Amino acid sequence: MKAVILAGGKGRRLEPYTAVLPKPLMPVGEYPILELILRQLRKSGVDEVILAVGHLAGLIQTYFSDGRDLGIKLTYHMEDVPLGTVGPLKAMEDMLDDPFFLVMNGDVMTDLDFRDVIEFHRKENSVLTIAVNRRDVFIDFGVVELSENRIVGYSEKPSLHYWVSMGVYVFSREALRFIPRGEKYDLPQLVWRLLEKNQKVSAYRYEGFWLDIGREDDFRKAQEEFEKRRDSLL
Repeated sequence: MKAVILAGGKGRRLEPYTAVLPKPLMPVGEYPILELILRQLRKSGVDEVILAVGHLAGLIQTYFSDGRDLGIKLTYHMEDVPLGTVGPLKAMEDMLDDPFFLVMNGDVMTDLDFRDVIEFHRKENSVLTIAVNRRDVFIDFGVVELSENRIVGYSEKPSLHYWVSMGVYVFSREALRFIPRGEKYDLPQLVWRLLEKNQKVSAYRYEGFWLDIGREDDFRKAQEEFEKRRDSLL
């Protein structure tokens, strides 16, 4: 089973740290976040990973080399020009010859079992599966509903509930034909295009632990969570 990890971004939300260190090498405990991901993928039965790299790619290549020390085969796809979140997949199309493959961001911290997502995708027979996590947003104000100048509803400090993308996906190879070649193309664009073409896009709901360490607050939280969840994450 192959996986693609998107690790080419500049990590602007974590500047100034990411000016000298690529976000996938940001430490969580004694490990770079990308090493945690690679260990989890190997445990889930993934034996080959393609790293889409760009910003400070040389540091990532020097640290991980060919992946032999982690028991996984690593290859690299260099982005000379940023192609968004799914544009790089089209550029590496010749390397993605399996019927389906896992794709994920390089800054995801989760105890999700990737095997479950892959099996869900296979059973659903979808073109694309997106792993989603429930998020609750608490509003500390009274929220009014308006129709012009008239109040038609009032909620005191409501809670809003959303399912958000975890940055973990399973693609069927067929999805690649909907991605334009050589253009910057992001996942929301692909999702809308698939829906317009009546292609099946599924959601894998996961209510366990998940954290995107792209922001400084979340990066600090990741240190605390790692110590509490070391066994499940490793």
